[in-house]
Amino acid sequence: MIFLLDANVLINAKNFYYPIDRVPEFWDWLVHQGETGNIKVPVEIYQELISGTDELVEWAKDSEVRTALELDEEVQVDVVRRVVNQAYAPDLNDVEQIEVGRDPFLISYAYTDPENRSIVTEEVSKPSKIRGRRRIPDACDTLNVNAINTFNLIRTLDFSTGWNR
Repeated sequence: MIFLLDANVLINAKNFYYPIDRVPEFWDWLVHQGETGNIKVPVEIYQELISGTDELVEWAKDSEVRTALELDEEVQVDVVRRVVNQAYAPDLNDVEQIEVGRDPFLISYAYTDPENRSIVTEEVSKPSKIRGRRRIPDACDTLNVNAINTFNLIRTLDFSTGWNR
């Protein structure tokens, strides 16, 4: 199984759970999982990560980190269109397209191989949100794509602060 990370997984980890300077084992573990092919970040999402100016940006820009984590695939535009049409709406206006952001790109990489790929996001299901405001878990449900949160990922891949001993 390849776990495809949403940017908010890394942003929230840095801000709330595993600050880079306090829990470096987590960040080393992510790189290790990327090198083994268990965790990847699509290029469209990676671009979000490196657009800021904080320590997460510095970490993500490191060539070893980027090589390990960035998914080495090109997006299939027709699949992104299908994701938008089926999981959001075929007639999104400009404002709704901005609200959707890069989520359809992330989902499209898992949609192409749902048995072997899963989305990891910190977004929480909210079925009442529609069209451009849909949350990733709800869009994934529509498309039969698995979506989990960071804590499920950690349990599944067995992270602990002593993982590398």
